[in-house]
Amino acid sequence: MVAQLSSCKAWPANPALTLAVLLLPQKDNNDNEGAYDLDVLVADSDSGDIVAHDYQSSAVLYDAVRLSDVSFDTARYQVTPSDRAFGVRFTHTGSSRVNPYETTALNLYVIEGKKLRRVLDRLAVTSMSGESNDNCAGTLDWTQRTIDMGPAGKQGFAALNISEKSVHSVSNEQTGECKSKNDRPVRAHFVLEYRNGQYGVPKGLQAD
Repeated sequence: MVAQLSSCKAWPANPALTLAVLLLPQKDNNDNEGAYDLDVLVADSDSGDIVAHDYQSSAVLYDAVRLSDVSFDTARYQVTPSDRAFGVRFTHTGSSRVNPYETTALNLYVIEGKKLRRVLDRLAVTSMSGESNDNCAGTLDWTQRTIDMGPAGKQGFAALNISEKSVHSVSNEQTGECKSKNDRPVRAHFVLEYRNGQYGVPKGLQAD
């Protein structure tokens, strides 16, 4: 288990339950590349008994882009009148200074009986990439996506309304100072519908 990337938290929507995420390194991992198995669990807060979990083998890969943070997202994801989802965010960060890179992906889970079901898989909620000369001159592109719950669809699950904001920035040295200028933000809107047991995430919105 990777202690610094594993955590637990009482669920604010239901403090009787505790959420936990465990990253389990595979045996052949090394410093340059590897994979983690992922176990997301819900436990009884008093007894510690496991209520439900979702296990994925080789769920998280790394090389020059490493998993740097795992956190819970307990916003109000009321996907049906009776089902509240919770999220887990995974942040990957690149190691290059001249080509900075970072992305955060979101999974959403719902409890169904004794099972934990993933209904949203790797939606990229933030992303940043750029290129520079390791001094000042360079470009940076940044995108952020937020989620609002929409109306219920044919299968009873609310649509996910995705609002996107993207910014392109250029940096240059001017009179001995490094200055950046942002272009006008570009905004877009997407709707993710629930079909066949999951919210479909278009390839362009899904983290690698």
